Amino acid sequence: METDVNRRIYDVIAIGAHPDDVEAVMGGTVAKLAEKGRTVLLADLCDGEPTRHGVAGERGEQALRAAGILGADRVTLPFQDRMIEDTIAARIAIARLIRSHKPRMVFTTLGSGVHPDHKAVTDIVINGVFYARLPKWEAIPGAELLDGTQPHEIQRLFFGHCRMEPAWPSFDFAVDVTATYDRKLAALRAYEAVFSGDQAQLLDKYTVEDRYAGSLVGVRYAEAFKARSPLLVGDPEVFAGSRFG
Repeated sequence: METDVNRRIYDVIAIGAHPDDVEAVMGGTVAKLAEKGRTVLLADLCDGEPTRHGVAGERGEQALRAAGILGADRVTLPFQDRMIEDTIAARIAIARLIRSHKPRMVFTTLGSGVHPDHKAVTDIVINGVFYARLPKWEAIPGAELLDGTQPHEIQRLFFGHCRMEPAWPSFDFAVDVTATYDRKLAALRAYEAVFSGDQAQLLDKYTVEDRYAGSLVGVRYAEAFKARSPLLVGDPEVFAGSRFG
């Protein structure tokens, strides 16, 4: 499974089905968190192979460069592109990741099924987060991957909008990523094995979506998120101002 990035504690883990999913959905947010000194781990369920425009191994190299541009670390889990499913093994792999690195926040994408891998990752992460908090896995046959880990309960699970899915009619909050947007685009452009040929135009579509989300909240670029559970603040003044109240 993951190598040693090993048991380092991370503030945030962001999980995608494939390399480039996290960058597309929340690359600006990752860069913003890293600039604040937060430690961020990007986790891909698979290596994204085969790619349309690259040879074997290129996407993995490009993924590491993209993570570096954003200021994050990266691990790859051993599942197969196009064949990702919400299985017990996948849930336990995510639970191990969370128990090993003990993040406060976990992010993933919210997919409804245009790409079956994107639908699967949503359920895998929801269920893996739940598994991570449960004790006594040593009594469960088949859960040996969790040996040597301790229960961990995260503070928040957030979902970004998967770029292959229909537009959301609403979202719970948005992050102003105007100041880090150039780094998001640089990270995405690192994926020459993906965003080349007829796929290069996808970057323009991603930018349009982020411009639209920004227009709804009065900034140039924003990334939209939904929360797993209701949002709680200690002080309502934590919210940034909005043009329409």
